[in-house]
Amino acid sequence: MAKVTVSLDAQLVVEVMVLAGVGNPQDAVELVVRDYIERGHRTEARTAARDEALREADTKPRDPEG
Repeated sequence: MAKVTVSLDAQLVVEVMVLAGVGNPQDAVELVVRDYIERGHRTEARTAARDEALREADTKPRDPEG
């Protein structure tokens, strides 16, 4: 996998390291990025499931009224 070098504020990285419980700055930032991506995928999956349920409800025949 290709690598990218990014400059970040040291205080920001130290805070990420503390919150992640990781002693290596690169590992800490990588964990945060991976977590962010996974949350995005989970959100997409929930949204897709909800949309599918709504589509199914719209396609069911309705009972005649009156």
